[in-house]
Amino acid sequence: MDTHALLRQLVQKNDSKIELYVADGLGGLPQQPGGKTELETAATPHLDKLAAEGVLGGSIPVAPGISPGSGPGHLGLVGYDPVEFLIGRGALEATGIGFELKDGDVAIRANFCTLDADGKIADRRAGRIPTEESTPIVERLAKEIAIDGVEVIVRPVKEHRFVVVFRGQGPAPEKLGGSVADTDPQATGVPPLAAKALDAASEKTAKICDEFIAQVRKLLADEPKANCCTLRGITGKPSIPSFEEVYGLKAAAIAVYPMYKGLASLVGMDIVGDAQTLDEQMDVLKSVWDQYDFFFIHFKYTDSTGEDGAFDAKVQRTEEYDSAVPRSMDLGPDVLIATGDHSTPSMLASHSWHPVPTLLWAKNCRCDAATEFGEQQCVTGGLGQFEAKHLMTLALANAGRLAKFGA
Repeated sequence: MDTHALLRQLVQKNDSKIELYVADGLGGLPQQPGGKTELETAATPHLDKLAAEGVLGGSIPVAPGISPGSGPGHLGLVGYDPVEFLIGRGALEATGIGFELKDGDVAIRANFCTLDADGKIADRRAGRIPTEESTPIVERLAKEIAIDGVEVIVRPVKEHRFVVVFRGQGPAPEKLGGSVADTDPQATGVPPLAAKALDAASEKTAKICDEFIAQVRKLLADEPKANCCTLRGITGKPSIPSFEEVYGLKAAAIAVYPMYKGLASLVGMDIVGDAQTLDEQMDVLKSVWDQYDFFFIHFKYTDSTGEDGAFDAKVQRTEEYDSAVPRSMDLGPDVLIATGDHSTPSMLASHSWHPVPTLLWAKNCRCDAATEFGEQQCVTGGLGQFEAKHLMTLALANAGRLAKFGA
C-alpha cells in the first residue's frame, strides 16, 4: 500500500492549524571549512526560539545526492513523491498565472536571455530584466510568432520569465508530446541547446520548440538585453490527486511568484490574496486564518540570492524570513514547519543535493537538544535525515490528525 492510500484510511478531522513556512533554497554551505552557513550567520532569534521548543532535522528533497528543481522540491514538501508525481515547470508556471491547460497542451517555462555577437549566452536571465520591461516584449512575441498547425500562446510572468503553450489546431487537434529536454545549457559562454525529444511522441514538439526560438531570436535581434530565450520544463498537463482528498485538509497558498501558485493550484490548494511582500503575505494569512486548516507560505528570495552567489544578501533575506515568524505564531498554529524546498548555497550559486534544514514546532512534539536553527544542529536533530515526502505525515501526526494504524 502506498503512503497516500494509507493516509486516506488514517486521516481524521479536528480544528488544528498547520503552517508550512518555506524559505526557497534555505540550505547553504560555509564559505570556508569550519565556517558558518548563511542560515547560521543570520540573526534568527524567532526561529531559534522555536528550535529550542521544537525538533530539527534535514529533509532530502528527492534522494541522497540528487539536486532537485523547484517543482520536485516543493512536491516533496507537500507529500507527493517527486519521482512518481513529476510535474514539469512549464505546467507550474502556466497554472500559476491562471492559465487553464487542456489535455494535449504542452506548457513551457521560458527565460529571456542575452546572446553575445557570436550567438553565445552572455546572461542566462537577461540581467533579471524588470517586469515592466519584459512584458511589452512578451506581448510582441504573442502577436508576431506564428507556427503552422499550432496555436502558440505566450504570456508574461515576472522579470525574465514567461510562459509558452503549444496547442494543436483543427477540429481534431493533434496531441503533442510533452517530453522534450530543456534548451538552457545552465552555463554562459555557450549557445542555447537545440530542443531534443525524449520520446518518439515528442519529436514534433521538439521541432516546434526550435522554430519558436528561431523566431524569437530574429524578432528580438535589436533588443539590448532580452534578445533570445531558452525553454525549460517542457511538459504536458499533469494528473495528480488533490491535497484535500489525500490529507483531509482545506489548504491555502500564499505566494508571490506564479510558479509556486501554480504548484499549489495543481494539487488543489486555494490561491489566496495578491501579496507582493512578506509583510503583505502575513496580512493575507491573518485575514484567511479562520477559513483553512493548512497554510503554505512561500518566500522566494533566499533562493534567488543564493543563485546569484551573494552570501551576505542571502543572510539578509534569511533574517527577513525570520522577522515574520512572530506574526505567524501570534495566530496560534498547532504545527509550524520552517524549511526549504532544496538547498541553494551561494558558494555554488545553484541548487544542490545537501539536506535542507527543517524545523518542526508543535504543541506536543518531542523536543531535541537544539538551541538554534542551523545546518549543524539539524544534522544531529531529533527528526534525523528523512525524505521530504514524509514531512506531511509528521505534520498531520503532530496536529492530531492521524488515527492509529492497526489493532
